[in-house]
Amino acid sequence: MAINTVIFDIGNVLVDFRWEDFLRDKGYDEEMVQRIGDASVRSEAWNEFDKGVLDSKGIIDGFVKNDPSIEKELREAFADLTGLLGKRERTIPWIKALKKKGYKVLVLSNFSKQALEPNLFMNEFLDEVDGGILSYRYKIIKPDRAIFELITDKYDLVPEECVFIDDTVKNIEAAKKFGMHGIVFESYEQVDRELSDKGVVFDIKEIA
Repeated sequence: MAINTVIFDIGNVLVDFRWEDFLRDKGYDEEMVQRIGDASVRSEAWNEFDKGVLDSKGIIDGFVKNDPSIEKELREAFADLTGLLGKRERTIPWIKALKKKGYKVLVLSNFSKQALEPNLFMNEFLDEVDGGILSYRYKIIKPDRAIFELITDKYDLVPEECVFIDDTVKNIEAAKKFGMHGIVFESYEQVDRELSDKGVVFDIKEIA
């Protein structure tokens, strides 16, 4: 079956998830940046942001349990997530080039309301795609099979006609198990090459 739908993850694919620089920008030294990361971004508690099942205080309480001795830093660091994400200039031309060739373009991302709302540039490319699933709105996160079922049902997709691009191997493995094609994002050149190998052809240079 020919691919007619390209589905993108967001973090580290369409935007930079720049949590370390986000913390450095707040004035924390490198040792503290890594301690905060261990208690939050690199912990299972981070999934609670993306699931959208707790308010910010409840989520940060979970971070504090991981390292109570830096409670003050954790609460201050995550009081405002402006700057947690970084814009990638290729994102909108990439989406437009695919759409110009007739592909449906969707997003499927573990994403929190707290990260979306203060980073307003996100709306620039979310307005360009044909839709998608942000996990916090549905209380499901990848690699749960239910999130792949949700996007195919919502947009009347055939899994074998979709390719999913994500920077996390376990999410791509889950997509493939569900029946989709999958590409682990490493670089733009690598993804473009793998898309071409799968018959997804487009020319980003056509987009002014």
